[in-house]
Amino acid sequence: MHTLRSGSSITHPHSFHFPLRIANLNGLSVSGEQDIRPHSSILMIVTGGHGIIELERQQHNLTCGTMLCCNSSTLSISLNPQYHFHGVWIEYTTQPPQHTGANPLNKGTPVRAVSPKACTLASELLKIWEKPAQDQPFAVQQLFSELLAECFSRQTEIQASAHWLDQVLQHIGTHYNEDLTRAQMAERAGVSPEHFSRTFRKATGQTFNEYISLLRIRRAQQRILTDTPNLTTLALELGYGEGTYLSRKFKQVVGISPAAYHRKNKRIVALNFNHTASLRAIEIMPELGVYSSWMERLELAPAQQKLRFEGSRDTSLYQSVAAARPDVIISYSLPGENKLLLPVAPVVELPYMQMGWREQFQQIAVIANREQQAEAWLNRYDELCHAANLELGRLLGARGTAIVWEIDEEVAYCYSSSFGHGSQILYGELGFRPPSALLEQGLLHNGYLEVSIDHIPAYPAEHIFITSIPSTREGRARFRALLQSPSWQKLEAVQKGNFYPLNQPEKFYGFDPLSSLAQLKTFMQAITSQIYMRQDHIKPWSS
Repeated sequence: MHTLRSGSSITHPHSFHFPLRIANLNGLSVSGEQDIRPHSSILMIVTGGHGIIELERQQHNLTCGTMLCCNSSTLSISLNPQYHFHGVWIEYTTQPPQHTGANPLNKGTPVRAVSPKACTLASELLKIWEKPAQDQPFAVQQLFSELLAECFSRQTEIQASAHWLDQVLQHIGTHYNEDLTRAQMAERAGVSPEHFSRTFRKATGQTFNEYISLLRIRRAQQRILTDTPNLTTLALELGYGEGTYLSRKFKQVVGISPAAYHRKNKRIVALNFNHTASLRAIEIMPELGVYSSWMERLELAPAQQKLRFEGSRDTSLYQSVAAARPDVIISYSLPGENKLLLPVAPVVELPYMQMGWREQFQQIAVIANREQQAEAWLNRYDELCHAANLELGRLLGARGTAIVWEIDEEVAYCYSSSFGHGSQILYGELGFRPPSALLEQGLLHNGYLEVSIDHIPAYPAEHIFITSIPSTREGRARFRALLQSPSWQKLEAVQKGNFYPLNQPEKFYGFDPLSSLAQLKTFMQAITSQIYMRQDHIKPWSS
């Protein structure tokens, strides 16, 4: 992790801001940046996909439309890009220099939302930075100033009401099962009850009492979906006096009784392609689902049931999901998006990177009332794993070490089994071991390791798999230079022919039943094909 350095300077009433570097977040690793200038500022705007950023040991989810702003002197930053993550990273300086904390954008929470206009401006700024036009010499400064002004305007617009409202909503979210009143919350916010009611309803679309009831009923639905709680016990948990009253309120909000809701075949929306794949594995077609490019090629769903975003993500997401009329929404823990969907249906959150794909699959099967189908699927999968291990035992004997590399434009990544990307197959199902050099670098603790492309030979393994290679001309040139380097040629895996350039990134990004099955088959076909070809037989493993 790169720790940004501290410094001091003076404040000036008229400051001018100049970009020093603008880069695409797709391929940029903040934790690996070693040339961030002291006394500069960082502005990061996410324009698509999602990821996680760690600021001073606190993790924040990043989705389209979120912004990070901080001074280079104040924070340690570690960025973990996830699915289709892209955006714009800007490092800029101020003249005259400002003292720490004087940046007008760096106020309060470092990660917050920006307008769709800001996302558009950031994308245009990146294009002009990368391909400057000779006839527009001031285009970068003009767009950058417009972007800063838009971000500041948005911040100023929402700061007055959002500051106390966010605190109130956070308090309600934690204490909704207690006897809360509008007067108590208005006093807590430091505003009049009338102003509280107007602002609250404008922000949530509901009155204070309606919002409390909705939170309680959504929590009841979540418990019913994932457990079989006693109705009276559940009522007490939610702040209701008895089960019959809970049942009456439940029917008012949901339209059916708790028992009927538990029994019915649910209309499900999946906001992550891993969860969509879990549903398809137990033969459930979600009313709306996110599909990876690899899954789309399998033609697993008609176009109208694929979740896509146009314009503002928040607006598009709400409209698309609401139109599907779901009984339950399955998502990772994304507080902003999940709160947005509260009026539509309960959101069952599966903790990101804290549950293996099997646990997620089994939890989704419980939600969908398909536990037996999931158990049968896993039994068939385990039989296939057993057959694969018998074959490897016959061909290889003891497994030895293996490593999976994802190679980006300038850096490469490898993962522990808890992070997926095929490592759960190698280190879990097939019994290979991570090389000791990875363990010494803290792979099991951190979950992944990032190195420059030319440092890959420093982590030798008996089997080397590459699941993605760079797509740009410069990246491919770096990759070719690696393959031609003496340090690569000396690797035991290369000399013995145990190097497998698979280059199927979309298949190996999934962490779900269908992707794991495909990854297992791909690994086995690669390993056995090499062995049989060396033995003058062509008999790749297939089942």
